[in-house]
Amino acid sequence: MLFSHLQNVLLNAKLCKLVSFLLHKYQKKEQVTMKEMLPVLPHDYRNNFPLNFWELCESMYLGFGIKIRKVNHSGNTYELVPIWGLTCSGILDGNDERIILKINIIIFVLSLIFIEGNRISEEDLTQKVKRWDMLAQSEHIHFEEAWKFITEDLVREDYLMYRQIANSDPARYEFLWGPRAHAENSKLKVLVPMAHLNGTDPKSYPELYEEALKAELGIEPGFLRNRGYCSKVSMNLFSPEKK
Repeated sequence: MLFSHLQNVLLNAKLCKLVSFLLHKYQKKEQVTMKEMLPVLPHDYRNNFPLNFWELCESMYLGFGIKIRKVNHSGNTYELVPIWGLTCSGILDGNDERIILKINIIIFVLSLIFIEGNRISEEDLTQKVKRWDMLAQSEHIHFEEAWKFITEDLVREDYLMYRQIANSDPARYEFLWGPRAHAENSKLKVLVPMAHLNGTDPKSYPELYEEALKAELGIEPGFLRNRGYCSKVSMNLFSPEKK
C-alpha cells in the first residue's frame, strides 16, 4: 500500500469515524468487536465492510503502527496491538479527522528526525511540514495549529526535544526525539512501515537500516547480516497479519 492510497483510506469520509473510534479504543486499551464497529459506519457501507476489513487493518498498521489482531479464531473480537509503541495519551482531542492527523503528525515528525540524522533544524522542519501533502489536503487542521501542536504539545509531552544548535550565532534551534519517543518507539519500528509506504524494502535505506538494527538489537548489523537474520527481523516483527 503506497502513501497516496493510505491517505485515501484513513481520510475516507465513510471510514473516518471508525478510524477515530478505533484510536479511542486503542488509547483505552480496550478490545473491539465487529458488532461494535458496524454501527459506526454509514448504512450504505456496512454490507461491504467485512470485505474491506483487511484494507482497514493494513492502513491502521501502516498509518498508526497499530495491528488489529483477532483474539480468537472462532469469534469476531479483536485487540489493538501497538507495533510502534506510541501511546499518544494526553495529547489527542478534537473531532475525528483532527485525531487522525495529530497521530500522523507525530509519526511524520519522528520519521523526519530519524531520516535527517536524528535531528532536524527548526527551519527545515517548518518547510517540510508546510509541504506535507496530508496536512495540505485537510480542512480540519492547518499549518499554524499543526505547528503549535509540534512545538508546544509534543515538546511538553516529551515526544520531542527542542534545543539551541550548539555554537549557533545568531541562535538557531533544532528538534530531536524526546525521552518519551525513545521509551515508546524505536528507529526500526519507524523505518519498516516508512519503507512499505514508499513501495520499497527497509534495506533500500542501508545506512538508516543498519543504524536502526544496531539501536534495536544492540548488535553490529554485520554480525546479523552474515547469518541472514536482517530480513527476518523486519519481516517477523513488523508485518501485519492478514485475517
